[in-house]
Amino acid sequence: MNLFIKALKVQTIFIVLILNNLCNGQNDNMSSITEFKIIADQTINGSIILEPELPENGKYPAGTVVTITATPDSGYLFDACYYTLADKRDRFYESTTSNVFKVIVDQDKHVGASFIEKEALENLTVKHNIVYAKPGVKELKYDVFAPKGAKNLPIVIIVHGGGWRFNNEDIMRGLAWELAKTGDYIVCSIDYRWMGKLDGDSIPNTIADLIGDVYGAIVHIQENAKKYGGDPTRIAITGDSAGGHLCASAANMTNMIGDRGFDKIPGVYEFMPTYIPKGKTVARIKSEIGNAVKVAAPSYGVFKSGDVKRHVYKGVKDSIYWADAIAPASNIPDPGERQIPHLLLRGTEDELITHEMVQEYADALKAAGQRVEYILVEGADHAFFDWKPDPLTKKIFAKYGVPYAAKMKAFFDDVFYQK
Repeated sequence: MNLFIKALKVQTIFIVLILNNLCNGQNDNMSSITEFKIIADQTINGSIILEPELPENGKYPAGTVVTITATPDSGYLFDACYYTLADKRDRFYESTTSNVFKVIVDQDKHVGASFIEKEALENLTVKHNIVYAKPGVKELKYDVFAPKGAKNLPIVIIVHGGGWRFNNEDIMRGLAWELAKTGDYIVCSIDYRWMGKLDGDSIPNTIADLIGDVYGAIVHIQENAKKYGGDPTRIAITGDSAGGHLCASAANMTNMIGDRGFDKIPGVYEFMPTYIPKGKTVARIKSEIGNAVKVAAPSYGVFKSGDVKRHVYKGVKDSIYWADAIAPASNIPDPGERQIPHLLLRGTEDELITHEMVQEYADALKAAGQRVEYILVEGADHAFFDWKPDPLTKKIFAKYGVPYAAKMKAFFDDVFYQK
């Protein structure tokens, strides 16, 4: 099944404006509806208040702006306010930065809030929505999860999944909490452009642009690392699904950072970082990133050129050349020049990313002389590292995400904290 289609089912979609416009125009009869049903989901470990108050019949006049205010119980913290479409309950539209959230009544919706244990975050300082670049319509940003009092810690960079076309950095906040809460790492969860014109850009974005975004985020994080309490010369990178591909690409292809363009000159494939600090050359950035990124943990991603072509560039002219240039398995560094240990994770019940796809990448890394560890997560499906505010996703993350985040951290520890 195509990764784009599967991602619609297994991951949160954060294209609120686009979907609202589509839904508003998909039914000509909708304009004749004067009221819509709003269902307040039952909350756990906190409460919500709707203003104006929900009418007895559960319906508001069309166009009403409802304000949701979330209040955690004692011992808990606010995680997110959200709404979902009544007929698409797996799609969450969230606010993770404010416990006050406004929803427009333009169709039937569920609304609610999520809360987490206070002890999970009591030792962390979280900074949301740090903008690192704006190459198109969308501002590109990342969140920082720093242990209180952090100083000169290694940095873990997380790249979210979503078929290269959906989601943002919020969906990885659970993994970020787990990696940062022990006090050993600064964690930065990054966003990037979406493929094609989904951001509203007039010129379609390509995978090469997205890889350039990941490098741009790394550059910005390195520039500000000391302010966050991190060491810009010690970086781990991880990601899941499409983010697994981008993670492995960024880890392996630092030698391809450059300013000559991607396929603008025949045979030249270079990734231009989206963010370039004043006074720094691309050559210097290339060297600094190559020296800093020391370990990668891509989970359930695509790695070989054939898989990249099938999932990303199906039907695109000359896509095989692009596929080779953006396939991590085709660009494994010589360990004599640069070592990049890999931890690979995949759920045994993942129907999207097969065991063979990941095993072939593991074999390629081993054949090249790179260190690799491949762990099969028994019983897990795709996207078990994702975090959404519904009980089912939280349950899956608790069962698989938490223990395998610990294994990921142990792998990173072996690189950064060897005695």
